[in-house]
Amino acid sequence: MTKIVILTGAGISAESGLGTFRDEDGLWAQHRIEDVATPEGFARNPALVQAFYNARRAQAAGARPNPAHQALARLEAEHDGDVLVITQNVDGLHEAAGSRNVLHMHGQLDQALCHACGHRWPAPDEMRIEDACPECGRCQTRPDVVWFGEIPYGMDRIDPALAEADIFAAIGTSGNVYPAAAYGQHARRMGAHTVELNLEVSTASRDFDEHRRGPASEVVPLWVEEILKG
Repeated sequence: MTKIVILTGAGISAESGLGTFRDEDGLWAQHRIEDVATPEGFARNPALVQAFYNARRAQAAGARPNPAHQALARLEAEHDGDVLVITQNVDGLHEAAGSRNVLHMHGQLDQALCHACGHRWPAPDEMRIEDACPECGRCQTRPDVVWFGEIPYGMDRIDPALAEADIFAAIGTSGNVYPAAAYGQHARRMGAHTVELNLEVSTASRDFDEHRRGPASEVVPLWVEEILKG
């Protein structure tokens, strides 16, 4: 049975209205990454970080899966082999579309994390610096999102999956953020057929055997249809 591993990035959710790092008028354009996406930024100004992720959480709550998310859910449901979606996105659009085998390597907006003891729980719509951890009682609540300088989640599962993949696809990724940017190269070296589905050439495009250019909502359903037809 063919094992398929899929990496998704911000590009797959952009058509659902969720901004990327490079959007000129989005949430990220209003803040420096160092201020809102690093442990040091949280230590300097936790209120700013909470406000930023509250805004992202509200934005994500209003988003709906697009045809690309729906196509990947269909692939998982109908393919006769394993399908794993590794996503860099912190939204829940893959799950909303019906995907079940999803690994959020950069965490999830709808989860809270205690910076002191590591306890996790469902995040409220609005998180505040005064929120106490339900486990240890300390007021060091933060979004359960992996920031720059932190280790992504699920590495013990990702590496074996890449080694065993027959097909590796990267969808909507810039190829700028490691370790995910090296996954195409690693999977190809281990024998997988690699395909990049992206709006434009990425930094990691050279690591792929095949390229599909265009909006994710168009190219992903066509690719999934080809896979299912064999």
